[in-house]
Amino acid sequence: MEQLTRDRAGDALAYAWHWHRHQVRKGAGPGEQPIPYMAHILGVAAIVTEAGGDEDEVIAALLHDVPEDHGGQERLDEIREQFGRRVAPIVEALSDHLGPKGQKADWWDRKRAYVAHVADADRSTQLVCAADKLDNLRATLADHARIGERVWSRFQTGRDGQAWYYGAVCTAIEAGPNADLRPVAALREAIGRLPGPDTRKG
Repeated sequence: MEQLTRDRAGDALAYAWHWHRHQVRKGAGPGEQPIPYMAHILGVAAIVTEAGGDEDEVIAALLHDVPEDHGGQERLDEIREQFGRRVAPIVEALSDHLGPKGQKADWWDRKRAYVAHVADADRSTQLVCAADKLDNLRATLADHARIGERVWSRFQTGRDGQAWYYGAVCTAIEAGPNADLRPVAALREAIGRLPGPDTRKG
């Protein structure tokens, strides 16, 4: 991977921090310290970096959740202007909602559309997508090891919906020319560690 341009990558990290600094990850129980959401952002960027991602791919990893969580199309337009026309399409492809907050479509409809879009996406988008899902699933598996089945109450579709979603995304990428991406194999391995009956491929 080419050495990251200090100013551009640093600006992306600062931009992500600005928007995510007050967020925490799901799942801190009573008496537990909430985990800053930036842990996920940095985790995805680390996975992309370790997989040989280039500068634009790492920047997209840092910014991938900003529009969906903090302003939709307005944030995406800012990202396009500040970080370039290659970064913005990756971020857009990984956002399943860019409309006003509180007006999201049905979860299943959004996720089916996301899977269909990812299946036809370019290598860069599939790399960041696999890294995103891998980091999320690893966190869920770690929490399951700690608190057991209670972890599934965080998700409106429970264990079955999560198992389907991760499996569907992974299968969509595996079916195309980018199955060799390192995070895809790691994601498939993590899916195999999901508890319950709905961890089969697809």
